[in-house]
Amino acid sequence: MPLDPIREARRQWVAHGWADAADGMAMVTSLVRVHQLLQARIDAVLRPLDLTFARYEVLRLLAFSARGEMPMARVGSLLQVHPASVTSAVGRLEAQGYVARTRGETDRRVVLAAITPAGRVIVERATDGLNDAVFTDPGLPDADVATLTRLFDGFRAAAGDPVD
Repeated sequence: MPLDPIREARRQWVAHGWADAADGMAMVTSLVRVHQLLQARIDAVLRPLDLTFARYEVLRLLAFSARGEMPMARVGSLLQVHPASVTSAVGRLEAQGYVARTRGETDRRVVLAAITPAGRVIVERATDGLNDAVFTDPGLPDADVATLTRLFDGFRAAAGDPVD
């Protein structure tokens, strides 16, 4: 039977005198591995649509907004990413015809990102695919998903994220 590399790493941590850090190392390493596994499932859905998860999130956020547009700074704030990341994602989406950049009507310094009709079509296809292949069954029983989400909320809150 194959050896669980994370359990073995934890055993090695303890054996090398780092018992106080062993559980934390195992948790972090497990979380990184789960991220890799989920990312592979996400990529399997989004890659054929020529989207990344970052670009999908921008499209989904714009599609959810009342007017289908919002200031670039607001996009970054809501997605909790650096402004340069938003600029990059929106630039790629603009090149694909899924987003258009415009200037604010009342303040021409404000750059708005607006979802296009083609962007609305692709984000719905992507959402259907993600719901079917990832979100409806992320790989744990529903009760565990809810528990894990609450645990992550506590971690995020301790890091300063706004958590209800």
